[in-house]
Amino acid sequence: MNVSEPGSDQVVDVVGIGFGPSNLALAVALGEGGRKASEKPVTSVFFERKERFTWHGGMLIDGATMQISFLKDLVTLRDPRSPYTFLHYLHQVGRLPDFINHKLLFPSRIEFHDYLCWVAESFDHQVRYGADVVDVRPVHSDGAVNHLDVVVRHEGPEGERISVQRTRNVVVGTGLEAHMPAGAAPGDRVWHTSELLHKVAALKEEPRRIVVVGAGQSAAEATEYLHRRFEAAEICPVFTRYGYSPADDSPFANRIFDPLAVDDYYAATPEVKRMLLGYHRNTNYSVVDAELIDELYRRVYQEKVQGRHRLKVFNASRLAEVKAGAEGVQVTVESVISRCRTVLDADCVVYATGYRPTDVRRLIGGMAGLCKADEMGRLHADRDYRVVTEGDVHCGIYLQGATEHSHGISSSLLSNTAVRAGEIADSIVAGVVGATASE
Repeated sequence: MNVSEPGSDQVVDVVGIGFGPSNLALAVALGEGGRKASEKPVTSVFFERKERFTWHGGMLIDGATMQISFLKDLVTLRDPRSPYTFLHYLHQVGRLPDFINHKLLFPSRIEFHDYLCWVAESFDHQVRYGADVVDVRPVHSDGAVNHLDVVVRHEGPEGERISVQRTRNVVVGTGLEAHMPAGAAPGDRVWHTSELLHKVAALKEEPRRIVVVGAGQSAAEATEYLHRRFEAAEICPVFTRYGYSPADDSPFANRIFDPLAVDDYYAATPEVKRMLLGYHRNTNYSVVDAELIDELYRRVYQEKVQGRHRLKVFNASRLAEVKAGAEGVQVTVESVISRCRTVLDADCVVYATGYRPTDVRRLIGGMAGLCKADEMGRLHADRDYRVVTEGDVHCGIYLQGATEHSHGISSSLLSNTAVRAGEIADSIVAGVVGATASE
């Protein structure tokens, strides 16, 4: 194992951990804002464990659309004049008139992914792909912490290499982690929806039956795709609800994603925060687009008309037991009402059981002890998403995500990415300018 240590000339202003849409938006904001006055630009480097830029690659289902307006891209809500808007992307690739004629507000997920990749190409020189951050260590000098050492593991043809990048600020933008219930062991026949397309492509034989667990948007999309993709297979969605619940995307409810709503939520009492989150969970969590619900119901009904029942919905039910073997998966489905059990011999089980925030304290390792957290282990963050620290700490740790408890439901969502990244960039620039002035 080779280890490279930082030299005095290697200090950067910002290290971004992860390079998904959030830190991509930050790279744009830093590049467009630069350092205030006539100072040199803010220096930054981003570490991403994947080998290339990708965003939910396992769920880029043909026909799946975004659930937010194309105007909620990486920059428009912050600066619609930016050359990195979705509309400018369309102009550059020669599809702007076609898109306008299509009268779309919600582009396909595949097209939006292509837009993100198009923007990411402009920042390739700042990104180290195939690089996994394993620790963030405080650098003590005369009792103060002015810098952080970011420890990075790289995998390459020559094996594993460890590098250390010294920085004045860290921005954690690792996104959410796929969640599977306790006892669910992922494998060749048991998947999370985040891997859906990759696992389907690896199948050696056409499946006879696939079980999909969950009642949210990803579950419904997986069910629709698998039912369409495998025309001879039974697709068996299983969920404890009586039916899919529609997402509330009405104009007033959608105000919960507005940038100004972050100010309101941050200033609210803990009781009001819980109340607002409870009221508006159905804008984002465990809900499905109404059009997709209608399509799945249409298929169920049409199959009844035709006498060929391939889409078999197990509502008000749960998985009581899952036994994966070399030839398939034996699934026991139990009704939560009657307690009656049905045993299904399936080829695959797909868990659409959502995502969880990254454990930031584990990620930042040696620095975690200097960060304030609540009784649930959630880090305290100021309004500018900077983690509140203890002691004489002058460097910054910023969070893109893992702040829903303090900043609201848009904490990790695309809806507020442009503005959130801009606020973090402004805070970093102000701190860097201040530090330079005092040197």
